[in-house]
Amino acid sequence: MPSPIPPQRPSASAAATRPGLLRRTGEWCARHGVLVLIAWLVAVAGVQIVDRAVGGEFSDDFNISNSQAQKGLDVLKAHDPAAGGVGSQIVLHDTQQLTGFATQIGQAVGNLQKLPHVLSVQNPLPQQGGPPTQGPNGPLSTEGTTAFINVKFDANPSTFGDDYLPQIDTAVAPLRQAGVQVEYGGPLGEAARPKADDRSSEAIGFAVAIVVLLIGFGSVIAAGLPLVTALVAVVVGLGLLGLLAAAFTFATVSPTLATMIGIGVGIDYALFLLTRHRQGLMDGADPVASAGHAVATSGRAVLVSGCTVIIALAGLSVSGVSFISKLGVAAAVTVVTAVAGALTLLPALLGIIGRAVDRFHVRKLVAETGSAPGEEVTGTWHRYALRVERRPWHFLVAGVVAVGVLAIPVFSIQLGHIDDGADPTSFTDRRAFDLMTDAFGPGSNGPLTVVVDQTEVASADRQSLATQAQQALTGLPDTASVGQLQPSSDGDLLISTVIPAQVPQDEKTTALVNHLQRDVMPQAVSGTAAAGYVTGTTAAQVDFLDIVSSRLPAIIAVVVGLAFLIILVVFRGLLVAVKAAVLNLLSIAASYGVVVAVFQWGWGGPALGVAGTVPIESYVPMMMFAIVFGLSMDYEVFLLSRVHEMWLRTGDAEGSVAHALEITARVITCAALIMVSVFAAFILSDNIVVKMLGLGLAVSVLIDATIVRLLLVPAVMTLLGPHAWWMPHWLDRVLPRIDTEGGGEAAA
Repeated sequence: MPSPIPPQRPSASAAATRPGLLRRTGEWCARHGVLVLIAWLVAVAGVQIVDRAVGGEFSDDFNISNSQAQKGLDVLKAHDPAAGGVGSQIVLHDTQQLTGFATQIGQAVGNLQKLPHVLSVQNPLPQQGGPPTQGPNGPLSTEGTTAFINVKFDANPSTFGDDYLPQIDTAVAPLRQAGVQVEYGGPLGEAARPKADDRSSEAIGFAVAIVVLLIGFGSVIAAGLPLVTALVAVVVGLGLLGLLAAAFTFATVSPTLATMIGIGVGIDYALFLLTRHRQGLMDGADPVASAGHAVATSGRAVLVSGCTVIIALAGLSVSGVSFISKLGVAAAVTVVTAVAGALTLLPALLGIIGRAVDRFHVRKLVAETGSAPGEEVTGTWHRYALRVERRPWHFLVAGVVAVGVLAIPVFSIQLGHIDDGADPTSFTDRRAFDLMTDAFGPGSNGPLTVVVDQTEVASADRQSLATQAQQALTGLPDTASVGQLQPSSDGDLLISTVIPAQVPQDEKTTALVNHLQRDVMPQAVSGTAAAGYVTGTTAAQVDFLDIVSSRLPAIIAVVVGLAFLIILVVFRGLLVAVKAAVLNLLSIAASYGVVVAVFQWGWGGPALGVAGTVPIESYVPMMMFAIVFGLSMDYEVFLLSRVHEMWLRTGDAEGSVAHALEITARVITCAALIMVSVFAAFILSDNIVVKMLGLGLAVSVLIDATIVRLLLVPAVMTLLGPHAWWMPHWLDRVLPRIDTEGGGEAAA
């Protein structure tokens, strides 16, 4: 392999005469701290006021325009509007026969029919002259004590606003007043879930952060600055997200995800800059100059790290699914405000506080190192790095084995959509789920609607088509019942309901939907001009799962490729970029394994408030990959920027690793502990998806900051030696240059 490009020392005099934009920005903010602080407070108040006035609502929409489920729904709406739409169940239960409440049920049905967005309402009780409704295929249980009112809406009820659910409550009030238990199932039940309140999770994360910062750095005021900066930035970001929600539909988990990521990276970014600033003060620098120097040096690493996270989140757009892409946008909004807060608000606060930043302390003050300027760094972490360098293969094998063991469960991962049976019993959709399961069987919570469009079939041939289609639907595996095909109001459609034998999240239900779509329905209409579809909420969720699963490899390739290019451009080392990509993939695989073991295998799931075992929500691996890959690059950039800085000064590859590990280990460890605590606190959420993301992100950061940064990175960098920084000359000339540590700024 050719020799690496020789290190080039930056020119201190050149940098001193030409201060960069970041240095000027940091110094200006520190010099005009009160003005900058007022501007941020105005921004906080402004976006919150505007958000409350015109901000949008958050709702879940899994519909994909070109999916078979959506096409089937569109056909239903076109030919039989009353049968189309989004179906939800209002479940009724009493210890007495529900026929004794016929008057109240009739009132509720009539009230529901008058509501906006309602296409049709089915009375569960037998009507005079109508078909019997009692039994396994009807809306009234065999015992007569449980029933469901099937309501069809023209869209997902969660998109109707906060004032719609009270109208539903008013419509069914006669039943509740009569003592009948009324629960909402399906999309209506999800819309009725309590609004997420993550304040307790945020409080826990902040409390742990304060303790970690006090122990790690000793300064009381300095411990609070990253928290204040992150909090202000996140509040602004959430306000902006609310304004975006007025124009675009974002998932209900979006604010929680944005808060989780914003607080984590906001504290990290502020901590990176604050650590360098405090070292400057200890070295005797003026507070304004020190703040400008911190922004010009570590601020560059923050800027690159933030851009890397945003690029990784932007990679979610490769999915082609707006639901997924907008989750990435939601998280990116608070990342942008976190970067802005670290580069402007933090230096403003540092300028206001001045040298009093370390006035109150609980232990000996430390920042980056305990060494005086110019002294050789020979602390604990330096000695540890030298130990790794003496036996790099031992540490490399130990790290790979540890990550490999954690990743084993990922090979049995089952993607799916978590049904309402996993929710707490305090949720109405969970109570409706249990009532439906007990009275009608588990599959009644996810009925499938089969549609045969016979518009192009001649009238004389329609009877034979109906017979052929009914035969194709006979004897289906994993079904509880298959209804008789019935014509639509205009006669152009044949419609039937298939009840799976298992709950919606079960693998067998997913297999049943795929079997119906790929085999049964083509057979049902073969040899004719008819078209067959399988639709309904469960079918739409399976379509969503199939599309997301098929596009996950593309997202992984794009995110890894973009991150590889960023590391290559920033650090000018081909093998360094390869190492970063490979090690991050290993840490992500390990975090996937832990999530599978806890939620899918049930290893500790009940302790986290999960009822039984659940599949991995289809979009969680995709979201985790983009977020974890981006966050991993935070520590990668911060560590490598110091390694690269020392490599440029000395040309000593092994010594550069030891030096960088010594001066960054404390801040990376503290930052990682804070981020782990922030993510882990969200495990307390009632939302299973939030629990998954919280655990997965917490574990991934912990693995990345321990096994990867302390075992694998030093070992690999030692084995690569100077070749880590090798770069083909032609590629070095083509790629743009980005200076993460300010080059001459650091020397100025």
